Formats: sequence, structure tokens, C-alpha cells
Amino acid sequence: MPCQPLSLLYRGKLRAALAAEGLLDEVDDSVWSESWVVDCQAVGDGAAAVKYLAPYVFRVALSDKRIVACDEQSVTFRYRRSGSQRWRTMRLDADEFVRRFLQHVLPRGLQKVRHYGFLSPRAGQTIESLKWLVAAALGLLFWLAWTETVIAPPTPDFACSECGGPLMRIRFEPPPPPRPIPTSQPP
Repeated sequence: MPCQPLSLLYRGKLRAALAAEGLLDEVDDSVWSESWVVDCQAVGDGAAAVKYLAPYVFRVALSDKRIVACDEQSVTFRYRRSGSQRWRTMRLDADEFVRRFLQHVLPRGLQKVRHYGFLSPRAGQTIESLKWLVAAALGLLFWLAWTETVIAPPTPDFACSECGGPLMRIRFEPPPPPRPIPTSQPP
């Protein structure tokens, strides 16, 4: 496949996609006037490429070879702690094992590629820190709206003296500043 026409085609498709999303203004105009390099090589019928990439794309949270024992009440499996080379075993109740396993099931449409991006084991950022970065980028209001759905609202601090119902604080007014101390005695 000729690489030069592919470079032009890729650049045009990317520009159109950015324009469709309203993101074209975010890209410096000089990017579009430079020549792009797209490297492409023939891979035959693609079977070798699929065989190579499949373990990276279609990996599950726990492979069969790591399950040591399984019965109706519990599951025993091997694991390694992060940063350690030593294998350990853990036995969990079946319900707890299923609960933990399902935490690794990705939402529909999200494809995890092992060893790539923020989902890789060597990523410098934790998921929690990435949430904070996204919140900072989108602004404090986004973060407050998200936390309200995740964190239960606080219990009211005050109760009505008549009916005992909760009172909501609408505004806080700090006390007025102290009066200055007179420097001379009044006459």
C-alpha cells in the first residue's frame, strides 16, 4: 500500500473528525500544512497480526491457569502483588470472588489494551488521580455534580425548635469586624 496517499487520507479524515466534534480550533493551524508520515507495511492476510495482538486486546482479569481450586463454596487462585515477583494464593467465598471479578468487566464500548495508556500496569497515574485531573479540566462544577451522585448528602446540622424537622443552611454571614479600640479618652 502506498504510504504517501495514506498519509494524506489519514490527515483529511482526522481533520474532518475533529471538525465534526467541534475540536478543530484546538489544533494549531500549522499542523495541517506540514507533511505527515504514516508508516504502513503489508502483513499478509492479517492472521499473524491478529494472533500477535489478540492477547493484548482480549485478555480477561483472571486466566484459567491461575485458578488453583474451585468448589461450590470457594475459589482459590494465584496472584502477584504489584511490584513483587512472588506468587501467592488466596481463597475467597464464591460470592466474593464473583463480586471482585465483575469489578474488572469493562463497560460496553470500552476496549482495554494491556500495557498501553492509563490502564497499563506501568502507568504513572492512578485511576483516582486521573479522576481528579479530569475534574480539574472540566471545572469544579462538574466535580461537585459528580460527587453529589457518589457521596450521600450530609445530615443536617440544625433542627427546627418547633417541629424538629431539618433546617437547611442557606447563607452564612460572618460576624462583623470588631470595633477599633479608641486611642484617646472621650472628653
